[in-house]
Amino acid sequence: MPSNRKASAKRKPAKGKSSRVKRDRSRRGLFGVLGRLFYWCFVLAIWGGIAVAGIVVYYGAKMPAATTWSIPDRAPNIKIVSADGQLLANRGMSGGEAVGLHEMSPYIPEAVIAIEDRRFYSHFGIDPIGLSRAMVTNVLGGHFSQGGSTLTQQLAKNLFLTPDRTLERKVQEVLLALWLEHKHTKDQILEMYLNRVYFGSGAYGVEAASRRYFGKSARDVTLSEAALLAGLLKAPSRLSPARDPKAAEERSQLVLAAMRDEGKISAKELTSAMSAPATRAPSYWTGSENYVADTIMEELPDLIGDVRGDIVIDSTVDLNLQKLAEQSIRRLIDDSGKKLNVTQGALVSIDDSGAVRAMVGGYDYSTSQFDRASEARRQPGSAFKPFVYMAALEAGRTPDSVRNDAPIKIGNWTPDNYGGKYFGKVTLATALAKSLNSVAAQLTMEVGPNAVVEAAHRMGIQSDLQSNTSIALGTSEVTPLELTSAYVPFANGGYKPDIHFIRRVTTTEGKVLYDSGGGSAPRVVKPEIVGMMNSMMTGTVEIGTARKAAFAWPSAGKTGTSQNSRDAWFVGYTANLTTGVWFGNDDGSPMKKVTGGALPAQAWHEFMVAAHEGVPVRPLPGTWKSTPADTIVPDEIPSANNAPPAPVPSVSVGQQAPQARPAAPVAQAPAPVRAARPAQTVDADGLSMPEDDGATASIKHPVPPGNVGGPRKKRQTSILDLLGG
Repeated sequence: MPSNRKASAKRKPAKGKSSRVKRDRSRRGLFGVLGRLFYWCFVLAIWGGIAVAGIVVYYGAKMPAATTWSIPDRAPNIKIVSADGQLLANRGMSGGEAVGLHEMSPYIPEAVIAIEDRRFYSHFGIDPIGLSRAMVTNVLGGHFSQGGSTLTQQLAKNLFLTPDRTLERKVQEVLLALWLEHKHTKDQILEMYLNRVYFGSGAYGVEAASRRYFGKSARDVTLSEAALLAGLLKAPSRLSPARDPKAAEERSQLVLAAMRDEGKISAKELTSAMSAPATRAPSYWTGSENYVADTIMEELPDLIGDVRGDIVIDSTVDLNLQKLAEQSIRRLIDDSGKKLNVTQGALVSIDDSGAVRAMVGGYDYSTSQFDRASEARRQPGSAFKPFVYMAALEAGRTPDSVRNDAPIKIGNWTPDNYGGKYFGKVTLATALAKSLNSVAAQLTMEVGPNAVVEAAHRMGIQSDLQSNTSIALGTSEVTPLELTSAYVPFANGGYKPDIHFIRRVTTTEGKVLYDSGGGSAPRVVKPEIVGMMNSMMTGTVEIGTARKAAFAWPSAGKTGTSQNSRDAWFVGYTANLTTGVWFGNDDGSPMKKVTGGALPAQAWHEFMVAAHEGVPVRPLPGTWKSTPADTIVPDEIPSANNAPPAPVPSVSVGQQAPQARPAAPVAQAPAPVRAARPAQTVDADGLSMPEDDGATASIKHPVPPGNVGGPRKKRQTSILDLLGG
């Protein structure tokens, strides 16, 4: 028995030793599990690396060879400057010129780095830390809220790739980012990025965005403005201050906080920037100079063809005058628009060489980009009459020629004077100053509608004109630009220059691509005709319907008001500038008693006074003085005392227009012409004088069809024989 106990005692381990054995076994089991886990993780990592490498090789093989990679050219910018070198607009895909990193406000790159890529200057094109942080944030948040792309990767995507979210595009983005980092410095990469990235509202690059949102260059951007620009990069369209100013402001506050965390700005700068007022950007580019820029862009391809690099366009426009014109149009509409039912206006000013010095195409470019100055065709009313009188002068009449202002019926059409008032025997000069419809219709019948159309086209009207008698009252539609340009020969002595907006086009290096050259203009009107027309139209400003336009310079022009005051015009000129003004409504609705002698004459006066400040006074070209031999044409039969009959008889004219007869001087001169009704002088445009109450003109009978007046045939008895009794 004792021996058995000894044997059992030997076999049975001690209690302490048993515990150690258990611990050893447990430790070996734990290490075994960890070891196996580490092993398999290592194996998986190897295979994962192989898989990633395979994917990279696969998608990389689909790309062109790295030796052929190059930075694509930036979309060309078209910089349009005024005659004195001020920026009018930038056009092109980018909408702004490239700005060097050292040229732009230092706040811009600092703000972008602080919010988009804090380790930009330390990573190698890919930021593993930022990528890991973004992955963790997205996993914990349960949705995709952060991206791990660096600025280099974003640039690679913008330069070379489509925005598709695919594995292939992501792999290519990484490879291109590594290549960019290898080929370019950090500053070069950042500069390329800032000059190409989209900032919303059609603005590519910091210069375009700064001009778009703040109306200034990127060189002058403040801290708060730089924070707003940097904040747009997350969602340019959604965060644009032109769309959601509140969201843009909230995002800029986050950017400022990030800049403070990074030590880019002080606490004082942070407080000051956060207290800056929120930016309120218009929904579209604003400023009337954009009407000019749009017109220039339409003309540019015909001058230089396709734009292949950054260019500079020297325009003819004076930006200061452009601003004055815009302010005048807007002020008059703001002050009187609701009362007079006026919503739109346009102004065009052209110098004697044909250079457009200012052009306003509407009340506000940001709300309507339709250019009423160059695209809207409207009835000019009596503003068309100078071409009727010019055709008559060219046919032998003179300003002293006399016509009988009496009711006249041409077929089914009666061109009434305003208020039904007639003045009997009047000179052509008086008839034009008073804008008598009856006399204008008579002259059109004398010379024929075709002669009037030819004269208008010769002077510069480009629109199709209806060759009928009603053309005398401006029933054919024209644009403000072409009507104004057609008055230029009156101002420069009879020459028709090419109307142009562009003086020169150069590359940014100074190479000249186009130069207008200031070529010679053909003569379209004889000097003596210019002198007579200027003598007559001076009366419109001095004693006629446009007295509100008069200022220190010798000037002339003509008012115009279409039926029911749908359009109101004044086109006037000095020896320096020709300026046309139009007011009306896009839908053609009537204004409330607005005439050419009212708002248009006021806007013209304001603009021309400013335009001629400090400029030496010059007389209008041409001279003409009344002489006894010029006062009567043979068609006229003066009464004994030259007083008009009372009452003035009505004359009916058949469908056949008479053939004009050659004019010849007559020795007998009439006594001075006296009006049938003293004191009251009336403009058929619709402006009553001298009270100038702004009464509306109306053509009481329908505008005749195109065949009224019929073909011109020679007759035994002329219309003047009938009118003279």
